[in-house]
Amino acid sequence: MSRSTAAAERATILLVDDMEDNLVALEAVLGSLDVTLVRARSGEEAMEELLRQPFALVLLDVRMPGMDGFETAARIKRLDHAKDVPIIFLNGPESDSGYAFRGYATGAADFLTKPFDPWVLRAKVGVFLDLHRKNQQLERMLAREQEHLGEIAGRLSSIEEELRRGAPNDLAALGQQLARIGDTLGELRRERAR
Repeated sequence: MSRSTAAAERATILLVDDMEDNLVALEAVLGSLDVTLVRARSGEEAMEELLRQPFALVLLDVRMPGMDGFETAARIKRLDHAKDVPIIFLNGPESDSGYAFRGYATGAADFLTKPFDPWVLRAKVGVFLDLHRKNQQLERMLAREQEHLGEIAGRLSSIEEELRRGAPNDLAALGQQLARIGDTLGELRRERAR
């Protein structure tokens, strides 16, 4: 994989917290991962970032002035391009038990209490990043399959057109076209098996 391809595939995580110390702590814990970290200091800032670029994951503080984490998550889930982005809620130890329930009801993928264990956070983020990368691979594979199917449809149309005009003058050429279609189908099967 080239450097430019790797950079284009690098996942981006949105860190949302109104406290500078918490953002610094998150960056310290996640800085060793091969990701781009983007900060937002409020729910409003988070929404602006989500409109600017795609994210693989959102780490979202629950208690923030203005738009809190629950409202921010609800708005994220209403964005067509971001509704499937996993959200991990982060909340202080003083939260009541209803916060976790409310977080999951709002669409959270997980809920962690601060101070969080850095190893646990890194492991959970790693799982979501793996899922994100696998989804990207699947989307690329499906796009290639669509392209191959388009090529096959084009070749079949040209064969059909030749047959409509009468018997093909060159049966060997027709056989070669069918062989190429078979090769393309075989390639699709091999890609799908990977």
